[in-house]
Amino acid sequence: MLPQSELTENSSMQAIQRVLVSLRNYRWISLGALLSLLLLTVANAITPQLFRWGIDGGIVQQNLQIVLYSAAWMVVAAIARGLFNFGQSYWAEAASQGVAYDLRNKIFSKIQNLSFSYHDKAQTSQLLTRVTSDIEQIRTFVGTSLIQVIGAVVTLVTIAVVLLIMNWRLALITLTVVPISGWLMARFISRNDRLFGQIQQQLGDLNAVLQENLVGIRVVKAFVRESAERSRYTGLNNGLVTANMRTIDAIHNTFPFIFLLSNLVTLAVFGYGGAQVIGQRFSIGELVAFNSYLVLVLQPILLIGFAAPAIAQAAASAQRVYEVVDAAVEIRDRTDAIEFKTCGGRITFENVSFRYPGATTEALKDVSFETKPKELIAVLGMTGSGKSTVMNLIPRFYDVTNGSIRIDGRDVRDFTLKSLRAHIGIVFQETTLFSGTLRENIAYAKPNAPLAEVIEAAKTAQIHDFIDGLPDGYETIVGERGIGLSGGQKQRIAIARTLLTDYSILILDDSTSAVDAKTAAQIQAELDNLMRRKACVTFVVAQRISTVKNADRILLIDKGRLVAQGSHEQLMQTSPLYGAILESQVKAKENK
Repeated sequence: MLPQSELTENSSMQAIQRVLVSLRNYRWISLGALLSLLLLTVANAITPQLFRWGIDGGIVQQNLQIVLYSAAWMVVAAIARGLFNFGQSYWAEAASQGVAYDLRNKIFSKIQNLSFSYHDKAQTSQLLTRVTSDIEQIRTFVGTSLIQVIGAVVTLVTIAVVLLIMNWRLALITLTVVPISGWLMARFISRNDRLFGQIQQQLGDLNAVLQENLVGIRVVKAFVRESAERSRYTGLNNGLVTANMRTIDAIHNTFPFIFLLSNLVTLAVFGYGGAQVIGQRFSIGELVAFNSYLVLVLQPILLIGFAAPAIAQAAASAQRVYEVVDAAVEIRDRTDAIEFKTCGGRITFENVSFRYPGATTEALKDVSFETKPKELIAVLGMTGSGKSTVMNLIPRFYDVTNGSIRIDGRDVRDFTLKSLRAHIGIVFQETTLFSGTLRENIAYAKPNAPLAEVIEAAKTAQIHDFIDGLPDGYETIVGERGIGLSGGQKQRIAIARTLLTDYSILILDDSTSAVDAKTAAQIQAELDNLMRRKACVTFVVAQRISTVKNADRILLIDKGRLVAQGSHEQLMQTSPLYGAILESQVKAKENK
């Protein structure tokens, strides 16, 4: 087996190779950058020869015309270098922006398609870091470091050939710097590849604390935890600085040797070349040209050296980005999946068991029941009993571990996810609103819905009067995450959003927990007629018996098992647990 460090290095290099392959989508732009680079190299290679010509043919021979001609051609070469340098930079940046654009779209699309189980484990801050900082590292590599390295290699090869033609002995002295510097660069990258990956990981951890504090600033202030949060953030920030300083130390342990080596080579060329000029085996113009080429040899080596940290960091970032892009989508359509079109109202749970990914115990154990058309099913149980888990399995947010769930006799896994979920209306326990107007939030799943339909849904959810009383009405801008609205108001907007969809199956997951009892009763009264008329079957998840006692049937869940089912009256007579829950809620109400 390969050591972990070698495995990491291999995967990082493979990720960089995938980035390079993605340049095929911008082949003409990339070719433009490459052509500009080649022409720039030619212009650079010609310039020292113009110096040689001006010195040997003009100054030494005291021929002013040659001096003027060489000076004029130097101006032309300088203009060409400027144009070609701009061309390579512009086209390389255009290609890098295209690669970053594709990666951002690809990783965002993948995040949209990943299953709930992935998001249960993934840190939001780490995903944000990969979409922003990591992709920016890749963009910088493609737009700057890559063109620098290619340019450096082309320049080295071109100048090496010219030097060998001019004076092969002096050229060999000069070119000794190349393999030694190359070995130092390879050693630097291989030793510090994991370090750059750790920096990106620590940056993600730092962003996690920042995100938590931005979202929970009210909690921080309420519990006077500002200093503790500052200390936590400062500690992680210190860790990030320390990791960055380790990269600086690694650079300092490598690049001084390259600078020293280049200076020694310069001295050797000056001494040996000067001796050859004195011995009349080398002209002054040739020595000046040779020293100019020496700069063109050392400059690419230094460029590669400076690009090495960026390449190592880009390799680590590319690996992190492709970890998300390549993540397995656990919930997907079968190859022969069919469209879900109509619902007769018969939903069957047959010996359903479910364990969350990574969990050691089952959240549901052998749950079996079957609904009837137009039936209103209430799911009741204590906190953590598995009520929401039952509901999450119907639209396939997760797949059952054992058993099966069928709609009108067909397994839910036989339907396409898009068609299945399009016919299931869900109000989640936790309400999420998006930036935009109240109308846009209610019409989120049906953006082109007429205002009359939006108002009708809002009336049913008992939120119309509140919205109508606002200065801008339905065009009122919702604050970030719904800040400015009460929990009950957000829940009612979420209910209206769901009611506006073309649902066949309706799931209300503790959707009125933040609403006062009077408003909840009004919502329930409005919903009763609508649910029985529009939905083929309705599930209401709740903890309060008062909100579900009018249901056709109540499913009582306890510790992941279906322990009883029946109407309110039946459970009162047959289920001690149901009686105990009712008694505790009545006492709690009396003590208020």
